Amino acid sequence: MSEQLSVSAAQDAEFRASFTAQQQRDLARRLTTFLSQYSHLTDSFIIEFFTENLWQTLPSTWQAVLQDISYPQTAELLLDDSHEDRRYPSVWPLSLLAFRATAHALAFPRECRPDRGKVAASVKPDEFLENQSQSSLLGHIFRKHVKPKKQHEIRKLGMLVKQLCDHTGCRRVVDVGSGQGHLTRFLSFGLGLSVTAIEADHTLAAMASRYDGELLWALEKEKRKKSCSFQLPEAHSIPRHMAGWVNPRASWEGFIKQLKDVHHVIEVSQASSAPMKKRRSDLSQTSHPEGPSYDSNSGGEQMFFEGSCCSDIQAVSEAGINPEESRKLDYPDFVLTGLHACGDLSATLLRHFVCCPQVRGITSVACCYMKITTKENPTPPGLISPPTPPTPSTESFHFEFGYPMSCWVKGLPGHQLSYKAREGACHAVEDYVRRLGEESEQLRTHCYRAILETFIRDMRPDLRRAGIQTIKKAHLLPFTEYARLGLPRVGLPADLPLDQERVEAMLKQQNKVVVYFTLSLLLAPVVETLVLLDRMIYLEENGVDSQLIPLFNPNFSPRNFVLVAVKPSR
Repeated sequence: MSEQLSVSAAQDAEFRASFTAQQQRDLARRLTTFLSQYSHLTDSFIIEFFTENLWQTLPSTWQAVLQDISYPQTAELLLDDSHEDRRYPSVWPLSLLAFRATAHALAFPRECRPDRGKVAASVKPDEFLENQSQSSLLGHIFRKHVKPKKQHEIRKLGMLVKQLCDHTGCRRVVDVGSGQGHLTRFLSFGLGLSVTAIEADHTLAAMASRYDGELLWALEKEKRKKSCSFQLPEAHSIPRHMAGWVNPRASWEGFIKQLKDVHHVIEVSQASSAPMKKRRSDLSQTSHPEGPSYDSNSGGEQMFFEGSCCSDIQAVSEAGINPEESRKLDYPDFVLTGLHACGDLSATLLRHFVCCPQVRGITSVACCYMKITTKENPTPPGLISPPTPPTPSTESFHFEFGYPMSCWVKGLPGHQLSYKAREGACHAVEDYVRRLGEESEQLRTHCYRAILETFIRDMRPDLRRAGIQTIKKAHLLPFTEYARLGLPRVGLPADLPLDQERVEAMLKQQNKVVVYFTLSLLLAPVVETLVLLDRMIYLEENGVDSQLIPLFNPNFSPRNFVLVAVKPSR
């Protein structure tokens, strides 16, 4: 970026903008070379451990030293990079040591700077020490309906978005994939930003509006109870929620038209809501001239008093602009954000950021990498289809895949990432480290499913990796009971005869199943690094510097990276 952002909202975050363009390209080349060499690990399915004889695909020297290590040793020697004085039970081959060291070296560090190099004693961040379900750093009106993980995320990301707005001079934000509007409410009522929220699920968008109304009503009750004057929001600080789908095939002009249509609908709605508007006008007379405030340094419970008693959120318009003028004006500049925007949505938002002149900055938190489209897999499982066929006026002529985005990565040999490799990149490494350290009984679940796969294939060779859904508390069941519950889910009889000697022989290999899964999991952060680095290079190719921040606590929020970018000043 032209100016280094000061991250007061995330003092424990480390910007990864120190890479030059050439260093980014060199790292991408090393990543693709390394991952293509070990694609047999990233592309393997652990449920095929026995049917595909996966253990035998490892070098014999690896098998010899890994087959008898304990679960805590598996975590310490393979996944946990914080131990400097490792004690190996035997002499490991150099190829295995190099594999482990290279995987850790190539992956972006997932910990915030103060936590780097130490094992977290608690899963949850310090803000939940006093109360396991309520963040001490987030006002209580923003905690209602919000789980602890989401509380942590909206507070950290919200403060970063606010800082980006201050840096760019924008006070408008577009939150895409807004869900129930938790981040939107914090940005609007807590930080005084003008937010338009877009959510594809109509039910979630309706819930967001309802929760807005509950918050405003709570503020009004608090105001009456305390009989004092509070800061109340200006009209443009109340969120605008839209149930709509952001089409990855649409042009940025279509995206702006979508946003302008939101404002037009809201303005028309306001014209028919005169009584509500009157109530809002009466309340706004007591508003503080400087608008909402947020004390980011307070460690205790905070209360924000910036709202009206109106629950008809969608009836709010931009102050002073009538509908006809609004449709004629260019859309104002804004900052784009997406918290865990699924699959191609994150890539789409980055393309809109690059191409659309009104988007001045972006914060992108990605998830569901397996739903990203690629040339090799243009329709991955779980891909969201448009609710209605796109019209020629909104669809561009050339469709770009979600990966790779950059020309550089696209030209590298071995850059392809399979569906399984991208799905593995979504796994929570820190959670698995804890399970290994605790020698959790849950570790046997992979072995159970792999054994079941062998009996399914015996009866139905054509039925590969059939989904049986989650069996509750499977790790507490004997395998025979697990099989009795699982077989009918793939159309096989629950009383299918099982060779008990064969079952017992496979159960004894549970340790090998866990070790093999750990080896593939070691590559998960490497795959994620390549996906995110590709996006950074794409931005650089289009003249925009970016920074990657491990903003959230990875023990609490596994997809914890936020990609931040600001366009050069006009």
